[in-house]
Amino acid sequence: MNSNLSHTEEPLLRIEHLTKHFVSRSGSILRKNHVKAVEDVSFSIYKGETYGLVGESGSGKSTTGRTLLRLAEPTSGKAYFEDRDIFSLPSKALKALRKDMQMIFQDPHSSLDPKKRVGYSIAEPMMIHGQGTKKERQERVFELLERVGFTAQHANRFPYEFSGGQRQRIGIAKALALQPKLIVCDEPVSALDVSIQSQILNLLIELQSEYRLSYLFIAHDLSVVRHIADRIGVMYLGHLVEQAPTDKLFTHPLHPYTQFLLSAVPAPHPKLKKERIILQGDIPSPLHPPSGCVFHTRCPYAMEVCKQVRPVSLEISSGHSVQCHLYNDQAEGKDF
Repeated sequence: MNSNLSHTEEPLLRIEHLTKHFVSRSGSILRKNHVKAVEDVSFSIYKGETYGLVGESGSGKSTTGRTLLRLAEPTSGKAYFEDRDIFSLPSKALKALRKDMQMIFQDPHSSLDPKKRVGYSIAEPMMIHGQGTKKERQERVFELLERVGFTAQHANRFPYEFSGGQRQRIGIAKALALQPKLIVCDEPVSALDVSIQSQILNLLIELQSEYRLSYLFIAHDLSVVRHIADRIGVMYLGHLVEQAPTDKLFTHPLHPYTQFLLSAVPAPHPKLKKERIILQGDIPSPLHPPSGCVFHTRCPYAMEVCKQVRPVSLEISSGHSVQCHLYNDQAEGKDF
C-alpha cells in the first residue's frame, strides 16, 4: 500500500456514472427483464495507486471491472483512460489501448489454456500485438517467469504441472507481458489458500513499486483489500455506497453496510472482542432492486425517506464520501 501518493495530477482512469444492465428473458412469452448489475458508479484511479472495490457476491464489482475493459459493453456512462474515451473507441483503437490495460482473473485453473505451454501463454499477448521478434519475446517470457519466482525451464511446462498459487503467478506474468499501466485484479487471491494469498499480495505490491503500476483490486474480503489498497470503494447491489482512503474507512466507516462488512473481519488477536453486526434478510434481487436506498430493506437505521428517495453521494470529509440519508446534515457543514 502506497501512503505517499499525491492526487494533484490527473487520474489515470476516470469512471463517470457507469451503468450496466443485462437483459434477462423469462416466462413462457420470453418477457424481457433488466438485471441492474451496476448503477451510476463513479470513481478515479491515479498512477501508482491501488483502488480496492469490495462487496458481497452479486454486488456488481466484477461487472464494473469487466465493463471498464469493455469485456462487457456499458449501458451508459463514461470511462476515460488518460485522455481516451474507452467506451467510444473503435475496435482498432481499443486493441491498442488494451496494451495499457490488462486483467488478472480470479480462477488460475481456467485462465490459462491447458493445451498450451505456459511460455506460449505468456508470449501470446505480445504475438497478438505484434511486439518483438520471436527471440525477443522468448527473452521477455524468461524474464517475466524469473520475476514471478520461476526459472526459464518452466516455460516448457503445461498448466496442470503447477499448483493454484503457481498458476496465478503465471497469470500475473502474462498480464505484465505488454508492460501495462493499469491491471484489473478480479478476486486474484480468493481461490487460494490463506498462506499463498499473502505471497501473491506481496508480489503484486513489489511489482507495483517496480513498474509504477495502478491496480483496480476487486475482492469480497476487506482484510485482504486493507493489505494492498490505498483507497476503497464499497459496493452494494450495484451502487457505490462509500469511498474513502483505506485507513479512514477502517477507523471511521460511515455507511451501515460498510460497518457490517468490517464487523465480519476477524479480530487480529483472540482476546480482542468485536461486536458482530447481523443484518436481517437477504440481498434483494438486482432484477427488482428496492426503491429509494437499495440498502433500506436490511438497514437497522432505515427511515421513511430511505424507502422513497435514493441518496446522493455526500463528501463528509476530504476524500471520504457516502450515499446515506443519515449524513445529510453533516454534508451541509454541520457538526457530527
